[in-house]
Amino acid sequence: MKTISSVVEHYIKKKPFLQTALAQGIINLTSLSRQVRPEIEAQLGKEVRNGAIVMALKRLSDDLEFRATHRIVKVLKNIGEITVRSSLTDFTFLVSETILSNQGRLLEAVNRNKDVFYTSSRGVNELNIVVSNSLDAVVEDVFSAERLTQKAENLASITVKLPAENVSVPGIYYFIFQRLAWEGIVLYEVISTTNEFTILVDEEQVDNAFTVIKDLKSL
Repeated sequence: MKTISSVVEHYIKKKPFLQTALAQGIINLTSLSRQVRPEIEAQLGKEVRNGAIVMALKRLSDDLEFRATHRIVKVLKNIGEITVRSSLTDFTFLVSETILSNQGRLLEAVNRNKDVFYTSSRGVNELNIVVSNSLDAVVEDVFSAERLTQKAENLASITVKLPAENVSVPGIYYFIFQRLAWEGIVLYEVISTTNEFTILVDEEQVDNAFTVIKDLKSL
């Protein structure tokens, strides 16, 4: 049987940004109740008082803060090393039959230049390569026969080491990326391993992005 609390919870969980803002206590519950009331009434098939919705939202916000935010914040407080690299270029090529052999040639050049930045990821249709701009000419030469679909220059990377328990707590990446989105930071790329992730941003935004991530440790 549907109740006001269950319908309100279902509504909030469909809206992640609203869910987190509610858990942080930065939403006027009375105003929110008026906004969601028509949908709640439609789901229940009867009229519902604003006060009843406010009570359901209050109980939900307390519960969300304990269940989700508390566990996430506990992990984020243990964020490890944060590494920033600048002067990067992001190349995107279409996958082809020769793309992997050409990537092998590029890796030989990377191995001869130990101090350069290099990362790569492959999707179904695209291969992405991010390198220090000192290797731009090498990439363009090695992949000259491949189809380049995008090239972005003057980028910076931020690599974050996460504690091992990040794999058992849902919402870690959402929480981080939400904070970045709230600051208007555009992510060109996201590359991750089990306990690390790297974001690629415009060099003009790297200071703000670094501050956002660093401040997560003091939540």
